[in-house]
Amino acid sequence: MEIGISMFGDLAFNNETRSFQSPQERLQDMLEEIKLADEVGLDVFGIGEHHRPDFAVSTPEIILAAAASVTKNIKLTSSVTVLSSADPVRVYQNFSTVDLISGGRAEITVGRGSFIESFPLFGYDLNDYNGLFTEKLQLLKEINENDVITWKGKFRATLDRQEVLPRAVNNNLEIWVAVGGTPQSVVRAARLGLPLIIAIIGGMPSQFKPFFELYKTEYLEAGHDPAKMQLATHSHGLVGPDGKALSDLYFPSYAAQMDRVGRSRGWAPYTRAQFEGGQSRSGALFVGEPNEVVDKILYHQEMFGLTRFLMHTDVGAPAHKDLMKSIELLGTHVAPAVKKALTVNQ
Repeated sequence: MEIGISMFGDLAFNNETRSFQSPQERLQDMLEEIKLADEVGLDVFGIGEHHRPDFAVSTPEIILAAAASVTKNIKLTSSVTVLSSADPVRVYQNFSTVDLISGGRAEITVGRGSFIESFPLFGYDLNDYNGLFTEKLQLLKEINENDVITWKGKFRATLDRQEVLPRAVNNNLEIWVAVGGTPQSVVRAARLGLPLIIAIIGGMPSQFKPFFELYKTEYLEAGHDPAKMQLATHSHGLVGPDGKALSDLYFPSYAAQMDRVGRSRGWAPYTRAQFEGGQSRSGALFVGEPNEVVDKILYHQEMFGLTRFLMHTDVGAPAHKDLMKSIELLGTHVAPAVKKALTVNQ
């Protein structure tokens, strides 16, 4: 089982100046965090795409290219690339370049995105939300599998015997599909034989079990090799040496970010009771001391059959030192303990 972290590049908000942290400062800190994740043996680092003032990253592949130069072993993926508002040809070229720079460590995680800012920014119609993703995912998959492309669709110019270059190491990129929990998205990924990652960021994780079972059924019925099936989750979390102290420290900034997002979506203000419920064994938050997080990852692995777990670790912009401590504990304590337990239970 692979264990890693993902980030969006959340920017800290200063209540006195009513302004966000400098993106330059956050990106410099992030590169230190990625370097540490590699040094402590984490398997994967993912970075998301947003086009909002509270996030520092709009182009994951540029961050990953920079990360490739300061890391040696960790896999580097988007988390996610909003494929609906991107050009699959350019997406492939960018990530194949990262793959070449990193020596074959790049992946792509594609999704429709939970934010819609990229649609008007790049001139797409939200009425085409589903059609755009379906068509572009198929094209990206074909580019990944073929050096020369002849293709015609609705949302992009026709390709007639076009080479898409450069090619990735081994002429293949791993393409994951990220979903928020819609059956149609799960079925699409399964039938295409693409690895699936489900974002579980609230509610009761056990409610997502039918989606994993649906994927497994559809994947096998489509004739794909069960030995190649890959399943992952992405959940918010932070690790600290003292769970109670960490909870008290982290709740205000976490709640502030949830409320910033929630105001545009009609959510009620985020409460301490929600936070503590999420921290419980049956909740979706992986916020606590190392042994608590180990137990929870093992619980989810058993429930879903996971091959990968990503802790999304910078919601609300925790302090750089707290992120560094979380990454250190995840790599030196949590990941080894999870892998040892899984090996013993095999």
